Amino acid sequence: MDINFNKNEDHNKLQIAELKRKLLKVYKGGGEQRILKHKEKGKLTARERIDYLFDKNSETLEIGALAGEGMYSEHGGCPSGGVIVKIGYIKGKQCIAVANDATVKAGAWFPITGKKNLRAQEIAIENKLPIIYLVDSAGVYLPMQDEIFPDKEHFGRIFRNNAVMSSMGITQISAVMGSCVAGGAYLPIMSDEAMIVDKTGSIFLAGSYLVKAAIGENIDNETLGGATTHCEISGVTDYKAIDDKDALDKIRTIVDKIGDYDKAGFNRRETKPPIENPEEIFGILPKLRTDQYEIRAIIERLVDNSEFEEYKKEYGKTIVCAYARIDGWAVGIVANQRTVIKNAKKEMQFGGVIYSDSADKATRFIANCNQKKIPLVFLQDVTGFMVGSKSEHGGIIKDGAKMVNAVSNSVVPKFTIIIGNSYGAGNYAMCGKAYDPRLIVAWPSARLAVMGGEQAAKVLLQIETASLKKQGEKITKEKEEEILKSIKKRYDAQTSPYYAAAHLWTDAIINPLETRKWISMGIEAANHAPIEKPFNLGIIQV
Repeated sequence: MDINFNKNEDHNKLQIAELKRKLLKVYKGGGEQRILKHKEKGKLTARERIDYLFDKNSETLEIGALAGEGMYSEHGGCPSGGVIVKIGYIKGKQCIAVANDATVKAGAWFPITGKKNLRAQEIAIENKLPIIYLVDSAGVYLPMQDEIFPDKEHFGRIFRNNAVMSSMGITQISAVMGSCVAGGAYLPIMSDEAMIVDKTGSIFLAGSYLVKAAIGENIDNETLGGATTHCEISGVTDYKAIDDKDALDKIRTIVDKIGDYDKAGFNRRETKPPIENPEEIFGILPKLRTDQYEIRAIIERLVDNSEFEEYKKEYGKTIVCAYARIDGWAVGIVANQRTVIKNAKKEMQFGGVIYSDSADKATRFIANCNQKKIPLVFLQDVTGFMVGSKSEHGGIIKDGAKMVNAVSNSVVPKFTIIIGNSYGAGNYAMCGKAYDPRLIVAWPSARLAVMGGEQAAKVLLQIETASLKKQGEKITKEKEEEILKSIKKRYDAQTSPYYAAAHLWTDAIINPLETRKWISMGIEAANHAPIEKPFNLGIIQV
């Protein structure tokens, strides 16, 4: 191994250590003291509830673990968005579980909480996965009610989705394991089946204090909306549980009886591990964002037997398209090549940039995968489309539009892994969040932005200095460097994968060694939902 390999490896493994540190912090939710108080009530934590619910020693995927990272500091923060979302297995059946974390502001809903809950429901709807709600929430976080209550993608959308999923035949089961108040009370009751834990669970539109203020009635919360009330008098809930574990056992029993599902029929064979060592990814992936590397070396360490069949290998070389298998599943891979190469005309093509021929190749390959019912995997390390007069005259906008059209209209499931740069329209063409990937994750080496930091900082510097000059301020060289440094620091923070994960622009930041698991479980989930419409590119400029 050369010295650069070792430097890359050290850098990338330090990034993994930083990821682990951040995850361990958010796993503590509202902190040790609040966890202790929560358990004193006889409750399991949100994470313990999901761990107990899922089959022992089975694989799981956590969605949005870093949601809310660095947000709402003036309100005390919101670790993991105050709600835990995981895909896993119950009695061997793949399901998605959503558990309010009552150690974070009593499980109250911040804006990011609503967004994360909606993402969980979106995954359930797209993949027709059974969804389990473990409810323990004080409802909307009132100081921010204007950002969570009234809009289309806010709190109320949850109940609309409950109704839609019910009409689609997607199983929804709720367990009320703590507070369930006001509008939130509708979520469990709009599920197919609902249970409530005796003495700790409660459901009501208004608690005892509000009832007293509104109509003058004196009543305690247990009588108003406890387990006995709703299981024996109102009939609102279907089952009474003696404690958290009893409720979770009942859910496992119900899920065990669910019939088999109609499959999409994606091709799977016996899984084979890569021949090339996946650990070597850390040494191959460059420390510097401008350095070149061979994307095929990464692919070899992700796919079964390190084998793939490349499509149009000698054409459109800044994108690699290939058929392969990941954990036995057939996949079509679309990956950016960050190596400076020569095209057929002996012209230099810069790595990480999409040229007309690359866009044309990718469009055809995406169409082929749709024709063959092969899921698509996008490996993003892209700085955008090629600019300049030659590219414009050659129709780069037209060719780029064709690729975006193919990605947009693709009917097979898409999975996006951001391994490096994800800039500008390149993010769109390579199936960014706006293009409905079933799952989208980033490696710690990822960066998401409209353009690279250096270019953006220089553009912003010009704008800011021009504004200051108009105000009569004299801009010295030192002042200019100070402004540039400030801009770059702010811009770099906003392009960090943690900033993207906090805002749920990605589903997770993952160790590269987990990539195969995310793709495999993602395709397994997608296999629950048969493809219902043909692939049609619509009208494109030929």
